[in-house]
Amino acid sequence: MPEPTTTQPADVTGSAGTPPAPASDREFTVAQRSQAQLVLRRFLRHRAAVVSLVVLVFVVLLAYVGGALWKYDAGQITPDNSQPPSLEHPFGTDAVGKDQFAQVLRGTQISLQVAVLVALFSTAVGTLWGAIAGYFGGTVDTIMMRISDLILTLPLLAVAAMLGHNFGGTWYLIAMVIAGLYWAYVSRVSRGVVLSLREKEYIEAAKALGASDARIILRHLVPNALGSIIVNATILVALAILLETALSYLGFGVTVPDTSLGLLVSEAQTALTTRPWLFYFPGLFIIVIALTINFIGDGLRDAFDPQQTKVRA
Repeated sequence: MPEPTTTQPADVTGSAGTPPAPASDREFTVAQRSQAQLVLRRFLRHRAAVVSLVVLVFVVLLAYVGGALWKYDAGQITPDNSQPPSLEHPFGTDAVGKDQFAQVLRGTQISLQVAVLVALFSTAVGTLWGAIAGYFGGTVDTIMMRISDLILTLPLLAVAAMLGHNFGGTWYLIAMVIAGLYWAYVSRVSRGVVLSLREKEYIEAAKALGASDARIILRHLVPNALGSIIVNATILVALAILLETALSYLGFGVTVPDTSLGLLVSEAQTALTTRPWLFYFPGLFIIVIALTINFIGDGLRDAFDPQQTKVRA
């Protein structure tokens, strides 16, 4: 008669002979998102901003890549003068036969270049100006901010038109004229942010460790104010587009032989009833660019909102 078999208890030590981990060690780990991931996540939740970003990228690619690949140049004269939009000329032609699609693409390039240069220069100068004023305070702050206030009180369009008439003509000079008037807006924002940051513990720690004023401003204050600065830079792009359009429309902006969207609108105002396509297409591009940049600015403002707290995922 066979002997009864006994069942041995299962080996609870594991294949390597090590005891199983305690239940507390087997819990799921929680990864904390970085600040950049949080900003990107909030921005992607802003549908209007995301759609606007896609549209703006398309416009930029159309202006630069499409302009390089298009069969007509902006200054090329064709025998098809005053033709309405067609497959050959999607935006029609003007009175001398220039392809309006090529001119709009070239005008978009110039207007975007003006806007980007204005945003970069104004943001750089305004950020440093406001950061220095906010950090030192006292007499330095008073003098620097009174200079900014003086710039802000100037009638923007009138001063830009006068300066554009004397120093303008080319797109980069027009950009510098506009930037010389817009940096004061950024300086006010930068100063306000720095005033709240300069009392933080890490600023006091940097001072205690012997960090110079320049290092504190450039390495600690300005980077922590980037959220507000980036939002204002996007707004400046839209404002610069509109001001350049107004200056070119009045004849104080970009001049022939170059072109811009504002200049195209200005040249087409007399043909509004006979050749309306010359007016509407550059005007449409101005509206699209300004609106998309404004929506992108709204999305960035929400993404960089300091009231938002870090979440775990």
